[in-house]
Amino acid sequence: MAIIKISTLHDPRLQAYATLTEAQLRHRVEPAMGVFIAESPKVISVALNAGYEPLSLLCEQRHIEGDARSIIEQCPDIPIYTGDRQILQQLTGYKLTRGVLCAMRRPSERSLDDVCREARRIVVIDGVVDTTNIGAIFRSAAALGIDGVLITRNSCDPLNRRAIRVSMGSVFLVPWSWIDQPVSSLSHMGFATIAMALRDDALPLNAPLLKTLPRLAVIMGTEGDGLPHDTISACDYVARIPMAHGVDSLNVAAAAAVTFWELCRSADD
Repeated sequence: MAIIKISTLHDPRLQAYATLTEAQLRHRVEPAMGVFIAESPKVISVALNAGYEPLSLLCEQRHIEGDARSIIEQCPDIPIYTGDRQILQQLTGYKLTRGVLCAMRRPSERSLDDVCREARRIVVIDGVVDTTNIGAIFRSAAALGIDGVLITRNSCDPLNRRAIRVSMGSVFLVPWSWIDQPVSSLSHMGFATIAMALRDDALPLNAPLLKTLPRLAVIMGTEGDGLPHDTISACDYVARIPMAHGVDSLNVAAAAAVTFWELCRSADD
């Protein structure tokens, strides 16, 4: 393994780890050159096991024979950049979780058809920009049986470092793609569409009808503004989670978990 001690913050080989990275922007104009950052040994391991390509590691010296050891054993041919905690924090602009980062090749975008072809339950994330919410939605999707995730372009990138970390690597486990067409187009793939919205005419989430639909696309928006009116109108159904104690709604990540649990269960459960 090639261990490289960091001697300057201006080493061009460290560009992917810098606070403002060209790599994060490059995928928009040169997708084949895109890079993302995975953080913490557990998350990096999930990415490696899912087939993602590592480019280099950045870790504190003490973690080379510690927390990073199993990662290094999985990918012995990539460079390992190391330094003390202070210089690494200066380089990245944040404290490293468990002291290990991995720069990885951004994969080619999946097609909509590839994500949806075999799916029974998918979620469309519309306009959610908070990285924590994106990560939490992916974690719930993986845990509770969602087969695929579609994301509007005005939402946060799931391969954002913080979104990846919050998801605990679940972004590498659930097929996902960007969606550039109206949700109504999903009907051509056999999906019934359900908008999660606070409307008086909304069905309760546990309505028996919703369990009988063989293919479902659940549309979820940000908790601030919710889904656009046109999006709600284009859906086949509108549903809401029944609330108590005068609470009107949940954070979108919490609402997603409840929704996935209810709609991914069979009618006999």
